[in-house]
Amino acid sequence: MGEWNTIPELVRWSAGRYADTEAVAEGRTRVTYAELGARVERAAAACLASGLETGDRVAVWAPNSLDWIVSALGAVTAGAVLVPLNTRFKGAEAADVLRRSGARLLFVTGTFLGTSYVAGLRRAAGEAESGSPDGRGPLPRLPDLEQVVVLSEDAPPDFRTWKDFLAGGEGVAEAEVRDRSAELEGRSVSDIIYTSGTTGRPKGAVITHEQTLRAYEIWSDLAGLRPTDRYLIVNPFFHTFGYKAGVIACLMRGATMIPQPVFNVDTALANIAAERVSVLPGPPTLHQSLLDHPSRDTHDLSALRLVVTGAAVVPLRLVERLRGELGVDTVLTAYGLSEASGIVTMCRRGDAPTVIASTSGRAIPGTEVRLADASGTPVPTGTPGEVLVRGFNVMRGYYDDAEATSEVISPDGWLSTGDVGVLDEAGDLRITDRIKDMFIVGGFNAYPAEIEQLLGVHPDVADAAVIGVPDPRLGEVAKAFVVRRPGATLTSDDLIAWSRREMANYKVPRSVEFVGELPRNASGKVVKGVLRGRERLH
Repeated sequence: MGEWNTIPELVRWSAGRYADTEAVAEGRTRVTYAELGARVERAAAACLASGLETGDRVAVWAPNSLDWIVSALGAVTAGAVLVPLNTRFKGAEAADVLRRSGARLLFVTGTFLGTSYVAGLRRAAGEAESGSPDGRGPLPRLPDLEQVVVLSEDAPPDFRTWKDFLAGGEGVAEAEVRDRSAELEGRSVSDIIYTSGTTGRPKGAVITHEQTLRAYEIWSDLAGLRPTDRYLIVNPFFHTFGYKAGVIACLMRGATMIPQPVFNVDTALANIAAERVSVLPGPPTLHQSLLDHPSRDTHDLSALRLVVTGAAVVPLRLVERLRGELGVDTVLTAYGLSEASGIVTMCRRGDAPTVIASTSGRAIPGTEVRLADASGTPVPTGTPGEVLVRGFNVMRGYYDDAEATSEVISPDGWLSTGDVGVLDEAGDLRITDRIKDMFIVGGFNAYPAEIEQLLGVHPDVADAAVIGVPDPRLGEVAKAFVVRRPGATLTSDDLIAWSRREMANYKVPRSVEFVGELPRNASGKVVKGVLRGRERLH
């Protein structure tokens, strides 16, 4: 690896190596790498002053911003384990992850997209239940959570503002922060990325500093990221693609980060032109919407040179249009999952457009990929099988869940991804299906079991099954088949409106079909194939 074994070492190295280079451009705020390093040290000092210990979990629930970068890297520099929370979560979903991760400190945005995250969290976790623990912190239902810091200029009385939090660290000596960071090793845990599995409840993939740094040094090399690059980070920081292929990769290469909190095509076009953006990773829907925007030609997009995409089938036409119409030199596709540090395979620069469009590339160095049938027996080239991965990038396990870990990681280290793919003679991987029934809504993984569990909370729902159905804009969206409770008069509009209040937008069913009963097999499992067949007949 480079001259660093941990993320704090990387932050300090980049602050020296790229000192005068612009690190973050956020509107009128411009921060050099030296200044970013100083801000991260200040945030780390504040974490120490607040009583944070090495290995404590710190959550960040906020959109892409300079404050996210500083608070997250500050916590990690203070020896903490980062737990990023999905900004699409509602209060109850966030509280569940905070509770199970045992987070001691939370950095949360103020109001974002008209929603008060603080109010949502307080509703979900703010009232003490009889017999609950002593509630040392501001949210009695989350007894481990001792402090909530609001990343804005004002905060409720029992929470702290970002400014007050930082001021608390002013008495902490620089040497103290250095000593704390020095307790970390490459093997130390850097973050826990919560991802959903077949059980529907998010599980925390435990990843170390050395895994993160090795994986994204490889990513940066294969992508060809350069110190002169200006990188529009639209992928959310709570996701490996945004945080690690974004922030961590830029720290390694001295590229300028331009965080964009929400994907809006007009804002993206304006940013690309005004900031001379050269690097734009993201899901295919992002690039498609840029190409198809009616006023695209009024913006100067000539600086764009590198696009990395994945997470769905990439039409060959999209690759050709990015190269032909926008003059993008390098278009690459990749495949990864949180349980494998976010990266498993990637195309190489110089691959033919057909390879980039039809596959997710070859295994990255230090990683093996093989395909197996249901019994675990390897299948021949060209035959579909479950994608198995082994290498440095495979997670330590699911946090506090040995049983779930043993279900997906074999004794000899192979991770079962739950994805079905085909390998060709050259070793390029094409993902064809998902054993887990997962589908992708505009770049976000949606898990039917999780949505079904949430729908089951509704008092008028007796039973529910969810499948992904095609959608021209988002790729796929959820459709729910619902059995009403006897006497209930629930309508599809009622249930969709309720879902919008109770779950992240990408999970919300866009259509509901009421049925007398769900088709089940002998063991009682819902037969999703029957539901998909019924949908195709419509």
